[in-house]
Amino acid sequence: MHESSLAEFIKSSRGDFETKLCRLVEIPTISADPGRESDFHAAALLAAGYLEEFGAESAIHQTGGHPVVVGKFSQPDARKTLTIYNHLDVQPAEEPEWKRASFVFAREGDKYFGRGTTDDKGPALTALFAARYAMESKIPLNIQFVWEFEEEIGSPHFEEFLQRNAPSLKSDSVMVVDSIWTTSDKPGICYGIRGNLSGSMLLETAEAGVHSGITGGVARNPLTELCWVAAQCYDPKTAKVLIPGFYDDVHKVSRREKANFVNSGFVLKTFAAAYRLKKIRVQQSKEAMMRLWCRPTFEVHGVVGGYSGAKVKTAIPPRAELKFSCRLVPNQDPERISKLIQRFVKKLNPDVEVVIHAKLQWYVGDITSSYAKAISDAMKFGFSRSPAFVRSGGSDGAIILLQRYLNAPVLMPGLSLPEHGYHAPNEFFDWGQVAGGIRTFVRYFDTISRFE
Repeated sequence: MHESSLAEFIKSSRGDFETKLCRLVEIPTISADPGRESDFHAAALLAAGYLEEFGAESAIHQTGGHPVVVGKFSQPDARKTLTIYNHLDVQPAEEPEWKRASFVFAREGDKYFGRGTTDDKGPALTALFAARYAMESKIPLNIQFVWEFEEEIGSPHFEEFLQRNAPSLKSDSVMVVDSIWTTSDKPGICYGIRGNLSGSMLLETAEAGVHSGITGGVARNPLTELCWVAAQCYDPKTAKVLIPGFYDDVHKVSRREKANFVNSGFVLKTFAAAYRLKKIRVQQSKEAMMRLWCRPTFEVHGVVGGYSGAKVKTAIPPRAELKFSCRLVPNQDPERISKLIQRFVKKLNPDVEVVIHAKLQWYVGDITSSYAKAISDAMKFGFSRSPAFVRSGGSDGAIILLQRYLNAPVLMPGLSLPEHGYHAPNEFFDWGQVAGGIRTFVRYFDTISRFE
């Protein structure tokens, strides 16, 4: 690999990268919107066309939901195969804080604005351009891309795709380019994600709403009862979960991992500002990192029921629903936690029904492996700064499924920055991360192509 030729490739590719990102961003691939079938069809065709233009064999795989696009670059003397995963669906963009049309690509200097630029279309194209250079430079590595269109809604049909296609996707390692650096000054390599458990608590106490003046004090109020149940599940001041047995299986974090966290550059004040948090529970960065990455949670996301119009309607609602989730950490079992919650709630209020909607397993990779060392060295080359291995507080069903069906180590080098606005208004990506990302991935491809 010649650094001068790589630098020239990156420089000469900028216009093409921007054109391709523009076309992809301006297709509103909102997976949560059921009326977008034509948009997903168009985006899949466009993505497959990009792969073919760069010399890959491509295929669009239909599922019970949105399609999955696969592209394969092959080298005749390659000994290793790398699979690169990204998702091309996006979050809705209806917030009033948007300063420009959310699905109209805009460039301002080195910044690229539009929904999906950083999550995850920009990083996906960055990896694709790196693969193009690797193929043209005849780096002896097979590289295959898997681009999904349902990650933002929990990847409900991704397992269906993998069940059918895992044998043809056999890989030595997997790279997921869909994570955020802890700070813009320190490259981040994610090696662990929390699991997730989401559900609802349902309570019906009457056939219809009743007047609080006539029945108040006798009629049961499902809204207040559900709020009381939630208050028994966790302490909102400390965030400690109060469900018996909830912490029994939590895995202890090693000293080495804690040291990596400290060296990640995480600053609580900066973190709070990036996510526009006005009030937070802790004041120490170290404690915040442990809570975000290594400890489980219980959160309430919404309470549905009763009157929600202007002023007050003094009626007691007949039914209510409380939506909740738990982020889970090693070695918590989602099935066991589900039963603990159901048992605890039933003891508090036998009339409340707990319905579990989704369960995702956690994942923690090996930061001592040869692949981990290779991506760490590559990011130092790409961004001229040593990276930190960190975990993510989020959950991603696709990562768990890739590890399970491909039976290969999964690494998650990120390109997005906190200020880029994951899931937020005015989302953007920038050319500096593109250029550094291409340098990083090309170096990584070159290194792992020599592995025995």
